[in-house]
Amino acid sequence: MMRTVLCVGMIVAAAFSASAGQKTGYNLALGVCDWTIGKTGDPAAFDLAARLLLDGVQVSLVSNGDTLALADPELRRTFLQASREARIPIASFAIGELNDVPLKSDPRAEKWLAKGIEIAAAMEVKVILVPFFGKGELRNDPAGIDAVVAALKRLAPKAETRGVVLALESYLSAADHVKILERVGSPAVKIYYDVGNSQDAGYPILDEIRALGSRIIEVHAKDTKGLYGKGSMDFPAVRKALEGIGYKGWFVLEGTEMPLGVEASVRYDAEYLRAVFGIRQ
Repeated sequence: MMRTVLCVGMIVAAAFSASAGQKTGYNLALGVCDWTIGKTGDPAAFDLAARLLLDGVQVSLVSNGDTLALADPELRRTFLQASREARIPIASFAIGELNDVPLKSDPRAEKWLAKGIEIAAAMEVKVILVPFFGKGELRNDPAGIDAVVAALKRLAPKAETRGVVLALESYLSAADHVKILERVGSPAVKIYYDVGNSQDAGYPILDEIRALGSRIIEVHAKDTKGLYGKGSMDFPAVRKALEGIGYKGWFVLEGTEMPLGVEASVRYDAEYLRAVFGIRQ
């Protein structure tokens, strides 16, 4: 594995050193989803992220019956200690189970989100990713969107008070996302933008980023066709679009293609992004 990782680093450096040298640094931090590295809801994700030379972890808020596991203060202390020891912060939270327990139709989802807001505030995490895939799909579902808007209106005041942002991620277009945000009318509800999802849905990524602008609170880096720079995602153009809207937050790796194995593939993707975005390690 070590030999593979060294080779990966040499390949990336050779391929991108010239272009990186011509770029100015960009104020982004590179995180990784805990599920991407096989550590869903596991504090061991911090140590692994440190070994992979990343800057942070998007942590899954996993369920525990009718509540969330991190509602337990002792478990929260365990996560925070692991974060401190690895010197890897929590970039954001995510409740992936909402894809099977949809906010639009299952009362548990709203309860989990309400508890997630409390957990995030207690752990000083500012963003919770709220996904709408699988059973939670919102395309061609106006009744589902109405139900989600109603739930978000109930949750938003609590999020505002606690200084937490609920970040919506779905296959909806930028225009449809803006309509939801306008209906909810709260600064505590924004968009979690995923470049790979938009590409798969057939949306013009650069136009979508510009249309959403400051409504984007956090971004997933993704290429569903291969390693970054070897697939279909034009990350240099993504950089230009993100700089154009003044985005300076987390760029969180959510890999779907891991041909070198998880660790070597994540290292490759991270090194590629650092080169393209001019991000110092």
